[in-house]
Amino acid sequence: MIKIAILGVGTVGSSVVKILEENADVIKARCGKKIVPLIGVVKDLSKARDVNIPLTDDIKSVIERDDIDIYVELMGGVEGTYSIVKEILHKGKSVVTANKAMLAYHRYDLQKVLKNATMGFEASVAGGIPIIKALREGLSANHIKAIKGILNGTCNYILTKMMNDKGSFKDVLKEAQELGYAEADPTFDVGGFDAAHKLLILSSIAYGIDAKPEDILIEGIDNISSEDIFFAKEFDYSIKLLGIAKKQGSRVEMRVHPSLVPKDHMIAKVDGVMNGISLIGDFVGETMYYGAGAGGNATASAVVADLVDIAREAQSPMLGFKSAGSKLSLMPKDEVETKYYFRIKVKDEIGVLAKIALVMEKSQISIESFLQKTEVKKSASTTLFFATHHCKEANVQNALREIEKLEFVLIKPSMIRIED
Repeated sequence: MIKIAILGVGTVGSSVVKILEENADVIKARCGKKIVPLIGVVKDLSKARDVNIPLTDDIKSVIERDDIDIYVELMGGVEGTYSIVKEILHKGKSVVTANKAMLAYHRYDLQKVLKNATMGFEASVAGGIPIIKALREGLSANHIKAIKGILNGTCNYILTKMMNDKGSFKDVLKEAQELGYAEADPTFDVGGFDAAHKLLILSSIAYGIDAKPEDILIEGIDNISSEDIFFAKEFDYSIKLLGIAKKQGSRVEMRVHPSLVPKDHMIAKVDGVMNGISLIGDFVGETMYYGAGAGGNATASAVVADLVDIAREAQSPMLGFKSAGSKLSLMPKDEVETKYYFRIKVKDEIGVLAKIALVMEKSQISIESFLQKTEVKKSASTTLFFATHHCKEANVQNALREIEKLEFVLIKPSMIRIED
């Protein structure tokens, strides 16, 4: 029998208990042992919870128990939770966590203290999709050339609705909040930070790089406008918030941002609250993973899968590498190269296009396509849309700064990267 404690009995924790109870027979058949939740830790004992296990708010007493084999950490938070998990691992007890934020900052610190314990974290990325197992085990014979993922269902829902129903970001966000897809404070999701934490975890397994969120390029979707949707449709793109990691020689570029993706690409077809991740291996080629990226049952399914692995006494390196790390290094943000889209609102007067083209030329940016849209005839303003050939991030940022200074530019120019 495997005895577990659940630290944090909210939506996911309650679903873990439910799965362990309702699917006890099949779980025992698959790992040879019964997995039993002995106790749950909560902050507020007065809050009703739909579970049949004892609850306590005394986490210290639970950590000190000798009869617990595995601790399931579902509390959230970073530093305080990291200290608790580290203490548990030091005792030689195993941990299963869904805490992507803690892992984004402390995954390598935790790997160092594992010793005889095991740490499962499948639930930290893409909910019920077994993407960590796919990377760490299924594709272990491959060098991973690239990861491209829709890793946040909230953003994907908002962008899908904006593409299909022509709603504004503000209106669709409000609808997502009413439906429970977005938090009251949605910054963590729509700002790209949630997806960045997940990308960092996947990149550690694929490339062995200990990068932190502040080391990589992160942009959210809050500046996507109806005009961007217009351009995307005109040129057969979908707009997706992507987490991207690519191996470029001895370096890896890592970034999270809205991207214009050709509509015929598989990842462009992942709509609504669903997640989709493309992994490209040097021998296997491209493999695609699709499914529910969040929600109590989907995330709990991944938690229980980790419990089953530990019960089987499956041993593999936490982050995929038995050695200290890899020979790859993180590519600086400014050296990223891709295609770009610009949206620039200007006064409708002679010479505007020539002056903008001159700035781009000086910044070593080559224009691939151009579109102009004037909302009302004889309007004093117009919107210019540019798509570029491949160029460097540093050059693009320089051009945006210079264009914003031009006297005929009415608002700050907007940019979206293009992934083809």
